[in-house]
Amino acid sequence: MKKLLMLLLIAVFTTLAGISQDSGYVFQMMKDIPCTPVKDQHRTSTCWSFSSVSFFESELLRMGKPEMDLSEMFIVRHTYEGKADKYVRMLGTVNFAGGGAFHDALNVLRNYGLVPEEAYPGLEYGEEKHNHRELDAVLKGYMDAVIKNPNRKLSTSWMNGFRGILNAYLGELPETFTYQGKTYTPESFTETLGLNPDDYVILTSFTHHPFYEPFVLEVPDNWAWGTCLNLPLEEFGRVIDHALNKGYTVAWASDMSDPGFTSAGLAIVPEKSWEEMEDSERMKALESPSRQRVITQEMRQEGFDNLTTTDDHGMHLVGCATDQLGNRYYRVKNSWGETGNYQGFWYASREYVLYKSTNIMVHRDAIPRDIALKLGLTR
Repeated sequence: MKKLLMLLLIAVFTTLAGISQDSGYVFQMMKDIPCTPVKDQHRTSTCWSFSSVSFFESELLRMGKPEMDLSEMFIVRHTYEGKADKYVRMLGTVNFAGGGAFHDALNVLRNYGLVPEEAYPGLEYGEEKHNHRELDAVLKGYMDAVIKNPNRKLSTSWMNGFRGILNAYLGELPETFTYQGKTYTPESFTETLGLNPDDYVILTSFTHHPFYEPFVLEVPDNWAWGTCLNLPLEEFGRVIDHALNKGYTVAWASDMSDPGFTSAGLAIVPEKSWEEMEDSERMKALESPSRQRVITQEMRQEGFDNLTTTDDHGMHLVGCATDQLGNRYYRVKNSWGETGNYQGFWYASREYVLYKSTNIMVHRDAIPRDIALKLGLTR
């Protein structure tokens, strides 16, 4: 109850701080990497797809290709089918929900390709914005009925029935489509993009598994049991900095339940913990810059172990900045529309990212060579 009250107070202060466009924080951009416009996942749990697609779109810009608007729902649709298959095989003992991970986007890219937004917007249910509350409930109810196996033998039709629901809400998957006057299949369109899924790696930093080895990250949305390569925290942070400085963006999965993640567009870790602050101190920390806490590997691990760090949200790091005190931040592209003080972008302190990240996705060439050698990623 005490923690809940503290979180409610922080939410109130965050709202007050977000009323003015001038929050008292002044950011000087040190690196601003091209990215596509902010989108809105609206009432869905598909941040993982939006952040992955945003990352792919920035990769295309980095490669010198024109700005693209790729379909998030094409990835979501294929991933739902994979979730359903796993849910049946595991007799309902794995997570079945709208969430996912960067692995899922890479798997769709590898196995099915990508399509432009106009070829598969995924809005067949009378809404202008994505809203999967009904869809997720219907899919879960259907799958729970399937795994009860009332006939003592699954029919050959259950997956077709599942796809029928997806067709009704998201639309049938296109076999071919016309884009800018040319006809493509998803595979042929993807060939024109030049995105190689094997070029991308997913990294994390935890001590309950050996460093420099892959492991399955134990979070509910990792239903596919995708692996992350494990790095010490110092090297994990160095990868992010090196990537951004070299013009590569970073897909970022993180906790956002921490009071330092605000609706106004900030993600901070003040030197003094939120629980120890007086109300006036909390307000001040949200209104103007303050010293950030030094983050250690042990602190980060403790948060993951005691569930104060959870895998909540996927976003996209697209630049670096500093505030008036010289604190370092990453510019974060979110998928909540043009909200907050910065038109849909957030500024996350480097300390927040080191503390609360669950994993990141980067191009393998964005990793410093000495770290890549330890991970066996050199070529």
